[in-house]
Amino acid sequence: MAVSSSSSSPSRNLKIGMVGFGPFAQFLAKIMIKQGHTLRATSPSDHSSLCQDLGISFFRDTGTFLEANNDVILICTSILSLSEVLNTMPLHCLKRSPLFVDVLSVKEYPRDVLLKVLPVELDVLCTHPMFGPESGKNGWKDLAFMYERVRIKDEATCSSFLRIFETEGCRMLEMSCEEHDMVAARSQFLTHTIGRILSEMEVKPTSMSTRGFETLIHLKESTMKDSSDLFSGLFVYNRFAKQELKNLELSLEKVKQMLQDKMTEEQKLNESKF
Repeated sequence: MAVSSSSSSPSRNLKIGMVGFGPFAQFLAKIMIKQGHTLRATSPSDHSSLCQDLGISFFRDTGTFLEANNDVILICTSILSLSEVLNTMPLHCLKRSPLFVDVLSVKEYPRDVLLKVLPVELDVLCTHPMFGPESGKNGWKDLAFMYERVRIKDEATCSSFLRIFETEGCRMLEMSCEEHDMVAARSQFLTHTIGRILSEMEVKPTSMSTRGFETLIHLKESTMKDSSDLFSGLFVYNRFAKQELKNLELSLEKVKQMLQDKMTEEQKLNESKF
């Protein structure tokens, strides 16, 4: 892993086409527009009214969208829908060779799908902005942005795209998709799993809440704002998540056993007094 920055080549305003326009794509779009980039969007859902308000061209037809001469195609689909979206994309409609970028929360899987589906002449940049509408609502300064230049020939376009996040003050982390997934399984997936467990337990604030307990409540509430599709994708499409789930189960069993052993010890101690 390396803290990195893009090359010193001058940045330029980009024509960015967003595939998928859910809450996270909308969150990114507002900053990109603020920086002066031109945005287009396509999505199975009709976001034409919102896009009009934001000054974004919305395309219902994916073929027409791909013909729109984009510098960058930004994949903002869910993890679970990625393969279907890419495999049904009419790539023959492309009028140029744009940079394809994904912003999914797992990395080996989209990298493999992009390399399989896209022609070799198309550049691929895998990224993960490790923040969202909640954690990034007051700006992106010092928030982590991971990326790997998977297949890059047009360095200028790649650097201009990365500079979007540099300009906002992100911590730029260049690492392999494999390393990302290994680290994310222990951090992001574990966080979401514990948050979901707390939700299943229906934990709520009490009149006796400590700061530590309030932290758990906040964890539950923040993770439950994300979709179940995201949580499922973090598990199904990150090969390291399976082991982390096993580690969590084993650790819980160890803690339970420690408590059982202590209870047995105390019971024997109490019995010996009588």
